[in-house]
Amino acid sequence: MDPITLIGVATTFVLVVLFTVMEGGDPTSVLLPAPLLLVFGVTIVVCLAGGTMGDAKRIIPSMKEAFLGKPAKAADVVPTVVSLAEKARREGMLALEDELAKIDDPFLVRGVTMAVDGTDPAELREILEGEVNAKEEEVKQSAKFFNDAGAYAPTIGIVGTVLGLVHVMENLGTPEELGHLIAAAFVATLWGVLSANAIWLPLGSRIKRLGQLEVSRMELVIEGVAAIQSGSNPRLVAQKLESLLPVADRPSTAEKKAA
Repeated sequence: MDPITLIGVATTFVLVVLFTVMEGGDPTSVLLPAPLLLVFGVTIVVCLAGGTMGDAKRIIPSMKEAFLGKPAKAADVVPTVVSLAEKARREGMLALEDELAKIDDPFLVRGVTMAVDGTDPAELREILEGEVNAKEEEVKQSAKFFNDAGAYAPTIGIVGTVLGLVHVMENLGTPEELGHLIAAAFVATLWGVLSANAIWLPLGSRIKRLGQLEVSRMELVIEGVAAIQSGSNPRLVAQKLESLLPVADRPSTAEKKAA
């Protein structure tokens, strides 16, 4: 679990509340049911209208993943692939079948299984790259919902404010109520802008980033499986895979010696 998004969103609202209190306001004055219903309800509905039923079914899992998902680490795959390369070079590809049950990585297992079954290297790469492309498309569509929500919410908030001001105009005969009505009208704009920048857009960015990390891990697996299948020297396999990692994730010289 990586709670950084949950912490970021929660902290944003805490700071907004603190700002309101320090300015002498009452935080509960912005918790009005009508603007909240309009901004969040309409935003979600119009985003759903721009997709398919299948897209709608992925919203809750995507949101859960955004808040609680653990980022994939491509570096964690390297030791496993190198170990498989050593065993394959020493005992042959068929010896890897016994190792697959110990691997908790479905994508790596599928790749190694096809390699053990004698799948043509070009076809194997094509199949695995197809899965990578499918993953990229899935992430793109999941992030699109939240990015669209971030684009729609401020405008819907303005619509709520306009509707509120129309109500204000209807009550010009009661001046004592105008201040409350005008303030309530602008709450919709507040929630539209705040929800876009504190919820929807951060979630879209988070999903996109998690997807990038997962795709990077999958691409590293493809290169690892190809190296195993070609019978490359395990040391060269390690060097090749490490060269694909971000500099910060590469093992230090001391860590290599310890290994």
